[in-house]
Amino acid sequence: QPLALFALFFTRKVTMASSSSIPATTVREIRVAQRADGPAAVLAIGTANPPHCVPQGDYPDYYFRVTNSDHLTDLKPTFAKLCGMTGIGRRFFYHTDELLAAHPGMSLDARLDVVATAAPELAASAAASAIAEWGRPAGDITHLVVSTNAGSHAPGTDVRLVYLLGLRHDVLRTVLQLNGCASGCAALRLAKDLAENNRSARVLVACVELTVTAFRAPDEADSFDTLIPQGLFGDGAGAVIVGADPDVHERPLFEMVSASQYVIPDTEHMLAVQLGSGGIDGTIATGLPRLAAGIVERCLLDAFGNHLAVVGGVVEWNNLFWAVHPGSSAMLDHIVRALRLAPGKLAASRTVVREYGNMLGATVIFVLDEVRRQREDPEGEGASHDEDWGVMMGFGPGFTVETMLLHAAT
Repeated sequence: QPLALFALFFTRKVTMASSSSIPATTVREIRVAQRADGPAAVLAIGTANPPHCVPQGDYPDYYFRVTNSDHLTDLKPTFAKLCGMTGIGRRFFYHTDELLAAHPGMSLDARLDVVATAAPELAASAAASAIAEWGRPAGDITHLVVSTNAGSHAPGTDVRLVYLLGLRHDVLRTVLQLNGCASGCAALRLAKDLAENNRSARVLVACVELTVTAFRAPDEADSFDTLIPQGLFGDGAGAVIVGADPDVHERPLFEMVSASQYVIPDTEHMLAVQLGSGGIDGTIATGLPRLAAGIVERCLLDAFGNHLAVVGGVVEWNNLFWAVHPGSSAMLDHIVRALRLAPGKLAASRTVVREYGNMLGATVIFVLDEVRRQREDPEGEGASHDEDWGVMMGFGPGFTVETMLLHAAT
């Protein structure tokens, strides 16, 4: 019996020793098999907005009326000036006059309850449009990335989307919160990595923003800076299907070539977002457009300089198409000057900020959709169908710059 036990032990040791010499090759082979062969690509885009729309020219009167603040006569001209400087033509909101009247002094809990119901529904509307354009069943989605600056529930929008869209119950979910205006670019960067590192993966990105958690009445202590969020942000949702190695039924729109993220030192005070007792609040410094313009070319050269054609030692940015998170018209004006762009190069961004306002993370998806639309319409404003390469760019707290090099697949 002792001899038998020794034989068994020896056999196991030999087996373990021999198996331990195999994994180095086996793990590499498994990783090769797990990864996609080609780059991730945008396969479909969908967008959605709530039905309640307020023209920007009417917004100062509307804002002071629904917040019962008409008595702040000295503050109203300041706010009207701010609204006129944004380049926004209209904005969409989930919160209506009726909702605000029914909940005077709406508490943070009440606002979050509104978001818990409304955000998944708005995100599902955008996602359903993207899935319909994609043309494959929702059950083929393997990964879900949800980004929002509005809610703070768990389970939250990601879980509700599984049921609303009929996704698989083993879909792999990731949620990004409070990434500010850069969250759309960050979500797409994550989707690129997921698609390229998981063969046959199909990633649904859903960015949804509702400003009801940030909506508040003005007070006499408000300055120009503190009123910026009330005059700038709107509600919307954008969705994108991302995947690599498309099949014969899929139509790639943009290949996602390379992505980068930069945090500019000593700029934390310039842009910040936080959830407090009064809801979502933040800091947006008036010098932000100038700051962004001062560093944007250096960020782009560091990220993509080796990939782009260089003539005379200078990258010709006008040879690219552009999907830039607009922020405001001032931000776009500064970027145009910094990169020496021709008029119309940021037409897609200007169209989106004019028609929808700044919808935080969802905005860049609207811009990408507008770039696609303009490329398909040779007579359209800012049509850029001749340029194969382009840049997507967003800005967020930190101060953070997110960039992605794109290649037009159609």
